[in-house]
Amino acid sequence: MAKSLMFMGTGSDVGKSLLVAGLCRALANRGLSVAPFKPQNMSNNAAVTADGGEIGRAQALQARAARRDPVTAMNPVLLKPEQETGSQVVVRGQRRASMSARAYWQERGTLLPEVLQAFSELAADVDVVLVEGAGSASEVNLRANDLANFGFAQAAGVPVILVGDIHRGGVIASVVGTFAVIDPADAALIRATLINKFQGDPALFADGTRFVADRTGVPCFGPVPWFADAAKLPAEDVLALEFYATNGTGGFTIAVPRLPRIANFDDLDPLRAEPGVNVMLVEPGRPLPRDADLVILPGSKATRGDLAALRANGWDIDISAHHRAGGRVLGICGGYQMLGRSIADPDGIEGTPGTSAGLGLLDVDTVLTPVKQLRVEEAVHVASGSAISGYHMHMGVTDGTDRARPFAHVAGAPEGAISQDGRVAGTYLHGLFAADAFRRAFLGNAASPDLAYETSIEQTLDALAAHLEKHLDIDALLRLAQ
Repeated sequence: MAKSLMFMGTGSDVGKSLLVAGLCRALANRGLSVAPFKPQNMSNNAAVTADGGEIGRAQALQARAARRDPVTAMNPVLLKPEQETGSQVVVRGQRRASMSARAYWQERGTLLPEVLQAFSELAADVDVVLVEGAGSASEVNLRANDLANFGFAQAAGVPVILVGDIHRGGVIASVVGTFAVIDPADAALIRATLINKFQGDPALFADGTRFVADRTGVPCFGPVPWFADAAKLPAEDVLALEFYATNGTGGFTIAVPRLPRIANFDDLDPLRAEPGVNVMLVEPGRPLPRDADLVILPGSKATRGDLAALRANGWDIDISAHHRAGGRVLGICGGYQMLGRSIADPDGIEGTPGTSAGLGLLDVDTVLTPVKQLRVEEAVHVASGSAISGYHMHMGVTDGTDRARPFAHVAGAPEGAISQDGRVAGTYLHGLFAADAFRRAFLGNAASPDLAYETSIEQTLDALAAHLEKHLDIDALLRLAQ
């Protein structure tokens, strides 16, 4: 069995995902076989795996960092929020149910055997498993039947590194306070603490490091300086969307309405990397910019609900005006469904059964179905002949006369639809803009001829690994693994 080490946080967004990704690449560079693992994740940014399921986007990136194919065992339980108090529950890559938060809290303990089985599968095949916790390790109100943090660590016997975010302030209190509120048996699993996201002179925190070590009784690693290029990597947490709203100074403007249940928003990352492109994530209550060159309707975890929110914000009027003025519109997955004439949910998959009128910019209709389509696709963009490597992750069947003008071909079969005037397009293909030739063809002169997006991701992962090798005693961390 592999050695393992788990990284828990004093709170959300302390940098656990990035630390695990960087350590995966650092250990892989050392010649070790390593795999990431997250027992339970909550995110609407997901990726299709090599074994035909879906996992959180962060675990897919970590697998890439480890130079391994992503598999469902790396994230056995994925919660995809569909409403304020409920989520789709994905187990081993497949949708199992939609449950309220209370119902899931009552039932989640029954999933522990499947979580432990997935962990065992990974541990039998690698030298090291790096485990990522979820949210805050100090959520004692959620400790019963826990899968995400100490519940898993206790069941699997995995030692823990507690990570604090100094960038937020109050890191000493958050780290020491975690030990104060959690059960002593859980605290006994913590082998060290780690101070992350430091900016400034690390010598100024030397007394803080000693204080934390003295108060907790375990070593304190770091501080690890802020990694400025983190924004170049695909994000998973919706908190990352705050950075999207301030992106770009390029002359080509892409407007994206921020839907309440926006999903797979990493589709936008390659566009944000283009120096000549300004991706504007438009917050609720604000109009879409009149000077936008392109409007993109992104993926959604609750298409009918997000369509209602789109109308409540007046964005349907803005999109129609944009189109009438000669602008282009692209819908991806749920956004594609919204562009059609109607979206029917006869089985109540997303909530109350019924049919919603679409925006009517594409002559297609969608019927939501219980079977989720999950597959990696190699496609060809019809207009340019450019190759696209993407994936399908959707529930529903879309058909209509505009399907006679497909957006792409997949294995010779038509995919997506284009309006008669050629200015509105829809596709189920996620990840399409990572293909450099397609992105350049789609954006025209706005695209840089020099941006190699996938290469830039690899370079950033290597830079992250070098950053951690420089600022962390990785050998000492490995000695804590068991």
